[in-house]
Amino acid sequence: MTPVKIKVLVVDDATFMRKAIPQILETDPGIQVVDSAKNGLEALDKIRMLQPDVVTLDIDMPVMDGLTAIRHIMVESPVPVVALSSLFSDGAITFEALRLGVVDFVPKPSGAVSADIGRSRQQLVDRVKMACSMKLGNVRRVRLPEKWDLKKRLESLYHFYPLEYIVVIGTTLAGPNTVIRLLSKLPPTLPAAIVVLQEISPKIISAFVEQFDRHVPWSVQVAENETVLEQGTCYISSNENSLNIRLNENGDICIYVDARKDYPLNLLFSSAAEIFRQYTIGVLLSGIGDDGAEGFGRIKKKLGTTMVKDASCCVYPNLTDNAIRHGVVDMILDEGELASTIEKVMRDA
Repeated sequence: MTPVKIKVLVVDDATFMRKAIPQILETDPGIQVVDSAKNGLEALDKIRMLQPDVVTLDIDMPVMDGLTAIRHIMVESPVPVVALSSLFSDGAITFEALRLGVVDFVPKPSGAVSADIGRSRQQLVDRVKMACSMKLGNVRRVRLPEKWDLKKRLESLYHFYPLEYIVVIGTTLAGPNTVIRLLSKLPPTLPAAIVVLQEISPKIISAFVEQFDRHVPWSVQVAENETVLEQGTCYISSNENSLNIRLNENGDICIYVDARKDYPLNLLFSSAAEIFRQYTIGVLLSGIGDDGAEGFGRIKKKLGTTMVKDASCCVYPNLTDNAIRHGVVDMILDEGELASTIEKVMRDA
């Protein structure tokens, strides 16, 4: 029998990209580009007609831009979307695309006829193939009621709160959506810092974090090497790095950022447990792969708490399923229970 190919619709207003992207994708024998569209409105018609398995979508387009198209697609004709755009330096756009539930926001090679387009081939092919396996019914846009300006944040943090806990969160594809939702519900007055290792391109993380910081009561920062952990702050890193929590020469608890190592979640969870011991809360969200279980084991040995998002709620259940199979999970929770449970663990200690 002939293997069934992944059907892809390519949406981009540039003629060059409507030719180049199919050429990249079809270097993989398991992918077939069924058509292309030059704007979001045309894409909606072709999605209904062709029923592709995955859509690659530019953001900056005439008639109907990519963000508007994503909103319509998720409601009218749900299909996994990989955003492919040169607007990765625009924090509002990267944040909004990930908030709306795209599989990933992949930076388009710089320039219409960029020499590095070939180097982006594998990343794009991988994203399309992973998108095809996602549980689309579990994709939810995050509703954010307000923006948090500096004055409002200072008012909420008027009193001093000690740093007692660390919340270490691991996720891969489609994880940023849940991280946004979680941070919007957790009160910043908890005696904790949060460290997140997630699948996100290093090219977009600064712009994404800058916008994220405006929408939640926590201070959100890119995880930088030798940063001293502070209460009420969330530090985010791409899983193309590895993170280690340890003491500096002054005895301060710091994040150390290094090149990616195998199983970066295990390293993050284990190092956090060595410092914070029973005051460590490990969280695994949606993700592909088998990272994190060993690190969860270290957290449990230090009498910390481990929790996972229920696989039935995950866009990709592999990370959580693997940790559960290894017997290192204290709590299996629906997405809506994560924030209140993290808060309860700290309040009841």
